Amino acid sequence: MAELKGIGVSPGAAGGPVYKVAPPPKLPTTRPAALDTEVEAKRAVAALASVTAELTRRADAAAAAGKGEAAEILRAEAMMAEDPELADAVAQAARDGMSAAHAIDAALAVHRAAFEEAGGYLAERVADLDDIRNRGVAICLGLPMPGIPSPGHPFVLVARDLAPADTAQLNRDEVVALVTEDGGPTSHTAILARSLGIAAVVRCAGALDLADGALVIVDGGRGSVRVDPGAAEVEAIAEAEAARQERLRSGGGPGRTSDGHQVALYANIGRAKDLIDDVEGVGLFRTELLYLDRSDAPSYDEQVAAYTAVFAALPGRKVVLRTLDAGADKPLPFLQQADEPNPALGVRGLRISWRRPDVLETQLKAVAEAARSASAEVWVMAPMVATPQEAATFVAACRAAGLPTAGAMVEIPAAALRAGALLEEVDFLSIGTNDLSQYTFASDRQVGELAELLDPWQPALLSLIAMCASAGKAAGKPVGVCGEAAADPGLAVVLTGLGITSLSMSPRSIPAVREALAGHTLEDCQRLAAAALAAETAELARQAVLTPVT
Repeated sequence: MAELKGIGVSPGAAGGPVYKVAPPPKLPTTRPAALDTEVEAKRAVAALASVTAELTRRADAAAAAGKGEAAEILRAEAMMAEDPELADAVAQAARDGMSAAHAIDAALAVHRAAFEEAGGYLAERVADLDDIRNRGVAICLGLPMPGIPSPGHPFVLVARDLAPADTAQLNRDEVVALVTEDGGPTSHTAILARSLGIAAVVRCAGALDLADGALVIVDGGRGSVRVDPGAAEVEAIAEAEAARQERLRSGGGPGRTSDGHQVALYANIGRAKDLIDDVEGVGLFRTELLYLDRSDAPSYDEQVAAYTAVFAALPGRKVVLRTLDAGADKPLPFLQQADEPNPALGVRGLRISWRRPDVLETQLKAVAEAARSASAEVWVMAPMVATPQEAATFVAACRAAGLPTAGAMVEIPAAALRAGALLEEVDFLSIGTNDLSQYTFASDRQVGELAELLDPWQPALLSLIAMCASAGKAAGKPVGVCGEAAADPGLAVVLTGLGITSLSMSPRSIPAVREALAGHTLEDCQRLAAAALAAETAELARQAVLTPVT
């Protein structure tokens, strides 16, 4: 039986026939003899408006269905489609003699190139631009909208990559697994697959060569796609997965190993409505969602209201709030930041307070005010801390605002290497594995070709995590992980063995991680962690932990 290999980004196993996403609409090769440029300009701009309306409709539907992450991604894409500069560029291309469809294609190509050159967050949005282009061109040409097939029975969806608008409308009863040739561990596909609980493998070479209807079994934990299994095996996989899902739904309670070692399992959220029942608390409250896509900073009162809503939803439980994490891949217009030759290595995260101390001061005061009337246990941490001196300055600002528990995120190798010194200043550490991987391997996390370097099973990354955990144990202070690595059940076992005290992830991922921990003793976790650390590659580390002992 042939097997394709990729990067597993959402755990679980599922089997079924392959169906591929419809290809993007092709432009006519011949140009009409005569064009009314104004008519074409109006048609092109109207097509963009139609795209915006459809994306907004889908965002509202996703929000109503409780798909918070999908709704946020769709709203961001809708804002890109209605950008006045894009409409002006499209209209000008048409006035220069292009048909409406060609004008949309040309203008989006320019924007696409600019986003790719900028890198970081903007490079990640190239898939959004491609989707806007495809939808706009299809409207102009009167062609079917590109998107997900609907064969009428459960299937495995295969694509080069998935547009956010397509991923957001996935139905778990139809799409049992996802496989893409592009993408990476932090792509939209990966994030939304985890939030939906759909097995997914990305960066899987050869996936597009699979014929529609071919049977496959996708293992999102191991990152494998087995081709042409028997129908009986596919049925057995489906039954086993259904039983697993039922176990997860019926489970509950705090995270702990089978011998009682506690590992707190927290949720990553952006707002109160992202919460679900049965969470021990919040390990990452992303406050930047309050600031994104606006020309001015949220007011003090607006911030107090948003923070109060989250704290009130978690009485008696811990909420770890991350202060504004912006700059580089998350530019904010109101900050008026100057262009930088390498934004990922520039003024971002906590460093924004160097230029705009008022932004951090206002946020900390708002957090303190919201915490004053709440019974939640509020902790605050700063992103992109590099040195103990930066940590000390942040802690002092928190104390001045009336916030007693202050920590630092470990996203820079320098912070991991000096974790002991950091813990002399802060009350806790939280490791952001996405950025820590990016900086450790000098690999932009939005560049698909580098996805293997950003595999969270990389032994070098695990070594840095182990250093932080060891420093935490010596200092008697907690060290958690709030990056995407925490959502991988197999890796959660390893992180526990390394000494990590809490794991924070998408709320949908918590049950599977809870089950994985409950199936191992602490000694098991430590043994598997040692095996992963000793491995030479991410793939060998994964095999050392996930391969059953016979």
